[in-house]
Amino acid sequence: MLTLVVLISGGGSNLAALLEASEDAAFPARVVAVGADRDADGLEHAQRFGVPTFSVARSSFPDRDSWGDALLEQIREWDPDIVILSGFMRLLPHRVVAALSPRLLNTHPAFLPEFPGAHAVKDALAAGVAQTGASIIVVDEGVDTGPIIAQERVPIIPGDTEATLHDRIKIVERELLVQAILDIANGHITLEEIA
Repeated sequence: MLTLVVLISGGGSNLAALLEASEDAAFPARVVAVGADRDADGLEHAQRFGVPTFSVARSSFPDRDSWGDALLEQIREWDPDIVILSGFMRLLPHRVVAALSPRLLNTHPAFLPEFPGAHAVKDALAAGVAQTGASIIVVDEGVDTGPIIAQERVPIIPGDTEATLHDRIKIVERELLVQAILDIANGHITLEEIA
């Protein structure tokens, strides 16, 4: 049984999908804790499922490294098999990535390496492309540059706004994330070999 810590900054729709999947006794993973870098709405999902939460606000620390150290300390208390950044909108300091990788995953609303960074959906629309996508990657030192473990295309429909496109991407992202965790748990994906 894989243990997961999920880090969020917002609504936590991917987190909700994992929590719902883990309600099935046959699902080979459990979310043991949910962390946030702010008072994120998605923490309510964890509370609804009885999963412990923690928050490590960047504003409470003098610099990024000390914030990262505190975050890593919280994560390590749960000794997870995998840490998932799911809508977590902060770059982790080098030593946090080094401590957790390759068992540190990120969801991203684009078909990487296309449209990395925090504005992927807006960037795809601005580029005028016909399709974008969703990706699950192993986090490395770059911005959305780690090894890709799963991805799928999502068409851009005429008249799409950032909100409508992102909503459709999130549906695919949730499915990809749940499947990726299944594949890791069942040995179909070996993170150490990918990274």
